[in-house]
Amino acid sequence: MQTTTAPGPVLPRGKIKTFGVFGPKYEVGEPVRQLDDGDWLVRITLVETGEQSEYRYSKLQNDPEAL
Repeated sequence: MQTTTAPGPVLPRGKIKTFGVFGPKYEVGEPVRQLDDGDWLVRITLVETGEQSEYRYSKLQNDPEAL
């Protein structure tokens, strides 16, 4: 039995965004995995610290690009 996964979302890789209007900046990375609810986790890197984390694609879509 072969398991197939949906292709990952199209991401603005390398774009710098902020958490909400006044939040810290982060760089968008690669899709990590699809969640049970259909959303995706995306690898992000916090600009100020270099720390990497995972962030929901649905939330990333609503965050503004950093100025």
